[in-house]
Amino acid sequence: MTQELFDLRTSILEGRLDDALAIIDDLESMSKKNDLRNIKSFLIRMLSHLIKNQVEQRLTNSWAASIGDSVRQIQDLNLRDNKTSYYINLDEWQEPLEEALEAAIRVASVEVRGGEYSPRQLSQLINRNQIIPIAQQLLNLTYTHSAKTLPDLVDENLAQLPGGEDWLFGRR
Repeated sequence: MTQELFDLRTSILEGRLDDALAIIDDLESMSKKNDLRNIKSFLIRMLSHLIKNQVEQRLTNSWAASIGDSVRQIQDLNLRDNKTSYYINLDEWQEPLEEALEAAIRVASVEVRGGEYSPRQLSQLINRNQIIPIAQQLLNLTYTHSAKTLPDLVDENLAQLPGGEDWLFGRR
């Protein structure tokens, strides 16, 4: 990125505005790709914990904290700098969720029941038709609630998961 900024400065100083605009477009594209890559990383993290929850039928404080943090990070990353639009709109999550779920299965296979399942076995064991809507519901909250109120709403949703009520009230 340092080279691009140097080239941008040079283009502006030399009056090559078309070149400068092309560099700005490249910088915007790089920034967007980076933000989308980070969103995907947090999606994978969130989904891997939702997979563990589904298979193990429990919710640990660590998993809940990781899911909640992932949702908050996605909210922050998804909102464009103009604070009025999103990289991924509310109705555009299906494909990113499905792609991230496949990666999350690999991550979760190492941890579910102490690594008992291979990614293939875990893939056959989980119910995608339950995990994706739960993730979508959590993501939906990011469009309608502030960063201040989001954590409590995420916790309310997590309390509905298997073992969620025990987690919420500190029961073992």
